[in-house]
Amino acid sequence: MLRRRLAVVVSLALASPLAVVISPARAACPSDEAVAALAAKVTAREPAESYGPGLTVADGLCAQEKLVAKLKPALGEVVGYKAGLTNEAVQKRFGVPHPVRGTLLAKMILKDGASVPAAFGAAPLFESDLIMTVKDSGIHGAKGHVEILKHLDAVVPFLELPDLVLQKGAHMDGGVLTAINVGARLGVVGTPVPVRATQDFADRLAKMTVVLTDDTGREIAKSPGAAILGHPLDAVAWLVADLGRAGITLKAGDMLSLGSFSPLSPPAAGRTVTARYEGLTDKPVEVKATFQ
Repeated sequence: MLRRRLAVVVSLALASPLAVVISPARAACPSDEAVAALAAKVTAREPAESYGPGLTVADGLCAQEKLVAKLKPALGEVVGYKAGLTNEAVQKRFGVPHPVRGTLLAKMILKDGASVPAAFGAAPLFESDLIMTVKDSGIHGAKGHVEILKHLDAVVPFLELPDLVLQKGAHMDGGVLTAINVGARLGVVGTPVPVRATQDFADRLAKMTVVLTDDTGREIAKSPGAAILGHPLDAVAWLVADLGRAGITLKAGDMLSLGSFSPLSPPAAGRTVTARYEGLTDKPVEVKATFQ
């Protein structure tokens, strides 16, 4: 039952690098009052009403920009970006033929081993993810996996803790998901793994296995690195291109959250979850979070 609900309401797993770009100037952007009402619900961790059908991704980006501006006083400045809807089946469910982009703020990012309330949002979930940090803005001109790696600094284990914000049964599509900032709420980062700009390192990223478990030893999910757009670096390429089209230039230290290796799962109080990355380095690396 829960799985069916999550499948209907949302999935943030990543997918195809193809994108259709609609000019924000032509978007029917939600009103300042509507966005302010949503922001108040987000802050209060209360379920919000949907903007409803008919919102394009461009509409959603306009609403997202307003929402992020209202969240900045409490959550800090922009520290990076995330990709969502990077699975073709999920894209069809949400009515968009491409991924969508969200924005990460400073206080969303927590350290390894963080303890957070199980009810950290209105519709809280968790998933295994991956972050790469930018080395320099030259990434905007990089072509091919090894060339992209030259402009990245580190690979960071990442447990994303998204919040889908909306009331149960509320309308959710690609435009609405974009408008709620692709569910960005919290995330826990592990120890960074320095990037090596080699074909071997690129191959390791695709071939690694990401295992999500809880403290009872139960395996929640297991996926290859290639589960994200066929290769994590292809997700980097999609985000870089999408940001470039929006006139946003990445800088050193920016975080790029690349998408989900696992189904979205609801947190349970008293449980600890661990994302373990096998094969990326000679020894597995991992990141943990505990739900209160």
